[in-house]
Amino acid sequence: MRSSVFGNLNAQQLPPGFALENGKMLRVQLPHEVLAKQGSMVAFQGQMDFDYEGSGGIGKFLKKAVTGEGGSLMRVRGEGHLYLADNADDIHLFFLENEGITVNGRNLLAFQPQLTWDIKRVQGAGVAAGGLFNTTVTGTGWVAITTHGTPVLLDAARMPTFADGQSAVCWSSGLQVGINRTMKVGALIGRGSGEAMQLAFRGQGFVLVQASEGVPVVTQSS
Repeated sequence: MRSSVFGNLNAQQLPPGFALENGKMLRVQLPHEVLAKQGSMVAFQGQMDFDYEGSGGIGKFLKKAVTGEGGSLMRVRGEGHLYLADNADDIHLFFLENEGITVNGRNLLAFQPQLTWDIKRVQGAGVAAGGLFNTTVTGTGWVAITTHGTPVLLDAARMPTFADGQSAVCWSSGLQVGINRTMKVGALIGRGSGEAMQLAFRGQGFVLVQASEGVPVVTQSS
């Protein structure tokens, strides 16, 4: 796996497709198709068609309905340059080489359509445990993710690693992931919910953690 967060991403040695126009804007080179977060287009040059992608099958539709994980996607076809961004969040590129990463759904900005994706439950977390479902992307191709602020890259092989479920942006899909619950009643450990619960990571791989739980979703009252 190569990534801008690892410092080993040399775009000249990789297939064309994704490039950072700057730290907060992604440039996608078409005619190749791309799947992107719905509403993330800020500009394009050339001729392009934008279509709502849907859930990718009844199984994924049901998982999204039950868990709330996985944002709405659009499929973009055409020729030219497509520019994507999301609330001026920082953007980081990953080039997967027959491997996978697990991503918090709201941090997934774009990926190439030859990659496969699915919504999976974190081990040890029931359906009622909100925010503990994530999106796994596998195969060979480009993936772009966003972070709210500059993230920290943690090596899970060095020592036991724990992170807030909303602050953990993405991690190696080969890691063993579970739930760590503190025994102290009322311990306010997390950044937002106050629940004494964190994701626990073990094995060979990385965890990318952002400096917040992300921009809160504002709902309109009726």
